[in-house]
Order: sequence, then structure tokens, then C-alpha cells
Amino acid sequence: MILAVDTCLAASSIAVLDGDTVRAARSEPMTRGHQERIAVLAREVMGEAGVKFPDLTRIAVTVGPGSFTGLRVGLSFAKGLATALSIPCVGINSLEALAATAGAPGFVAGVLDARMGQVYLQVFDGGKALMAPDALEVGVAAARLAELYSGGPATLIGSGAPLLADVLPEATVLTPAFADPVAVARLAATRPAPIHSPRPLYLRAPYAVAPAA
Repeated sequence: MILAVDTCLAASSIAVLDGDTVRAARSEPMTRGHQERIAVLAREVMGEAGVKFPDLTRIAVTVGPGSFTGLRVGLSFAKGLATALSIPCVGINSLEALAATAGAPGFVAGVLDARMGQVYLQVFDGGKALMAPDALEVGVAAARLAELYSGGPATLIGSGAPLLADVLPEATVLTPAFADPVAVARLAATRPAPIHSPRPLYLRAPYAVAPAA
């Protein structure tokens, strides 16, 4: 029984997966306010699922890349809940979650607009990662995408997908604002129980810097 938590992108999302059965799932679009909503949402979705927290055997949580504040909110909540229940907490990166959300065969690239002329990119083929998640200049990301593509069906998914669409003109371009929490849960179900708690995946430093002394 898996509870999936995602606050990395533009939503607070929760899903409860019982084996192959989705007991309940909900995503509430938001760019701010994850901290105030995620615990309440988890209780509501658990109630809809008819599941009690002690029934859970695993927590899944997205770890980034994404909003610095958002991903910390979800990660803190998930780790705290897993600790309280003495169950594993499995981290899933948001690019992989987006690729799984596409549910498409063949070549799939998770792409997030990282602003400042950059994208966060990770590419998969048949569900297998062809590269580690990375923050790249758009031109560099386009070259990487072209290098890795070997033909066949292709899907670009995420807020940054349109920035790379010219590289693969025949590709399907999807721009959901957030990943499907059910996809996050299904990915976590395939992973071995981690030895250590998940950590945030920061692909670049935050914009904010401490003022000079």
C-alpha cells in the first residue's frame, strides 16, 4: 500500500496505490501554498481511499527538480510520515515522473523550463534512462536530445517540451503542469527499499544569495 506525494511543480498531489489498484488520487493546481495544503489533502485522499495511515507500507515522494520551496515541503512531509510509521520512503525525480505520466512507448524526454535559457532534461527509451537528470542550456539540451534519439515514436513532456520541439518535429509534445501522482506511486513500487532517506535533487543553485557583509 503506497502513498505518493508530489509538490515539486504546480500542484499538490496525493495518490494511494494498493498493488495495481488505484484507491484514490487527487491533484490540486497551485504554485504556492503547498505547505498549508499537503497534509490536509493527504488525510482527505486517504479517507476517500478507505485506508488508514498504519495500513501504508511505503511512501513515495518527488524530490525535484522543481520549485525549491515546493519540493522541500513534500519531502519533509513524506519523510516525517515515513519515520512516524517506520516504513520506507522512496524518492522519485520529477523528470522521471513526467516521463511515466506520458505513458508513451519508445523515446520519452522529461523537460522542464528552468528559466534563464535553461531546461532540466532527462531522456528515457522504453522506460530505461539514457542520461542522468541535468540542467542544460537550451542549445546544449537540443544537441543532447538529437544525439540520443535513434528513431521511432518520440514524446516530449513537461513545461520545457516546446523549447525542444524543433529538434524532433514528429514528436508528440505534452505540457502538463505537474506529474500524475499515480505514476509516482507505480515507479516507487518497482524500487527496492532504500537504505537512506531521499534527498532533494537540486540541479542548480537557488537564485537567492546571502547579502554581502
